[in-house]
Amino acid sequence: MFKQITFLLLIITAVEKSYQRKPNVLFIIVDDLRPSLGIYGDDNARTPNIDALAKKSAVFTNVFAQQALCAPSRNSFLTSRRPDSLHLYDFNSYWRDVAGNFTTIPQLFKENGYYTHSIGKVFHPGKSSNFTDDSLYSWSRSPYHPPTEKYKNAKVCVTRNGLAQNILCPVIVNEQPGGSLPDLESLSAAKDFLKYHKQISTLPYFLAVGFHKPHIPLKFPIEYLRYHPFENVKIPPNHFRPPGLPNVAWNPWIDLRERDDIKALNVSFPFGSLSDYTIKRIVQHYNSAVTYIDDLVGELLQNIDKNTIVVILGDHGWSMGEHGEFSKYSNYDIATKVPLIIRVPGVTNFQRIIPQLVELVDLFPTLVDITNVTRNLGTCSVDGANSHLCTEGRSLAPLISPTFNLKATPWKTAVFTQYPRPGEYPTWKPNSDSPKLKDINIMGYSIRTDQYKYTEWISFDHRNFSADWNKIFGQELYDHYLDPNENLNLATRPEMNETVYLLRKQLRLGWRHV
Repeated sequence: MFKQITFLLLIITAVEKSYQRKPNVLFIIVDDLRPSLGIYGDDNARTPNIDALAKKSAVFTNVFAQQALCAPSRNSFLTSRRPDSLHLYDFNSYWRDVAGNFTTIPQLFKENGYYTHSIGKVFHPGKSSNFTDDSLYSWSRSPYHPPTEKYKNAKVCVTRNGLAQNILCPVIVNEQPGGSLPDLESLSAAKDFLKYHKQISTLPYFLAVGFHKPHIPLKFPIEYLRYHPFENVKIPPNHFRPPGLPNVAWNPWIDLRERDDIKALNVSFPFGSLSDYTIKRIVQHYNSAVTYIDDLVGELLQNIDKNTIVVILGDHGWSMGEHGEFSKYSNYDIATKVPLIIRVPGVTNFQRIIPQLVELVDLFPTLVDITNVTRNLGTCSVDGANSHLCTEGRSLAPLISPTFNLKATPWKTAVFTQYPRPGEYPTWKPNSDSPKLKDINIMGYSIRTDQYKYTEWISFDHRNFSADWNKIFGQELYDHYLDPNENLNLATRPEMNETVYLLRKQLRLGWRHV
């Protein structure tokens, strides 16, 4: 504990020396962004702007969302509470009403002298943020949503047979409804905010910008395809359903099947596969959308000053054929693992690659510590006595410090993710990928250590949010030292019984005991 406090003081001292006032914070969320960036070694990526930022940043290489679905993940990291604490696994409840009046990251900054503003998709819109993006509590002014956002699922994709609602949807921007795209409008709004805030306010700002792409549909300016020639695109070698995968774990990627271009392929439900050609096109278009967002991020970064902390993250990952799956909706690493890059001027003066296990719930206490906006957050107590303002994560500030010995100092030994299912066999109705709370009867809980990923699919009572660890519908065990892509399920092998026993015990004990 003394070492951690010492490292934290070093960061706070460096930040305070670098600034005449409190640092600004630019908090960038990229929807459905897996680590498909050059800095993470993706051969398909072209992301020069984010890669350039990473040269003077802390780059975390083992970061996991708590649930691979937009609203649960965002509400989780913005409150530093896990889905079981928020009672949110879908899009249809507001944590302040059903779980507790938990403080959010922007709310804390707002209450401590910051001007806070939301642009684009930060909180998930709708009931999960009270249809206001939690505006009354979290933001100093009304959140900005781009006008063309209303066309996000419109039939605007050009095909030989007219306009369609496709997954693959490169477009000519000025021919789109409204003559623009949501992320272009969000970039413009963010630049305007930065320009005018500097002129009219002496307050530091917390600006959250949420870019929609590469969330489906993969709609982006068509010129970005040139950065990803079809003949150069590589598809994942494990683009098949693993033979040992329990049925309950399968994500049948219903959101893709509902789109016109995939629907036309007549793929059998729930286990039918896509051709190599189609997978390659999905990879090409996903990475083109990421390059598009990289350009917007680069332009945004040109408009901030030296007094600005920058955070870039994805809300969860996205499968592009790995295990025969697409989209998110699972506990596989490919669905839960995200990029996280943090630049702290005066501290991260060079690239620092951080391999330690990290969770998105760690973001809140980290931002508190590196800005010194208020006192350190305490860990949420079991009885909820300090539930208004606390964390279910751990501050990453020590890891960011250049004096922290990443090899010699102990850190978390495990991280935790979860995903709900309506039943043990994939169904379209109720939706196996995105079940409503009333339909959730099974919860898949995962523990991820340096070597292993263990998942247990167990009975879950959605009425009282309780799990029955004695009723098991499936188990998964992957050895990341031998099988980093999680292709071979070892859970039923007799020689792994002791490993399963130990991981199951640790999984049941949970995040407080790592």
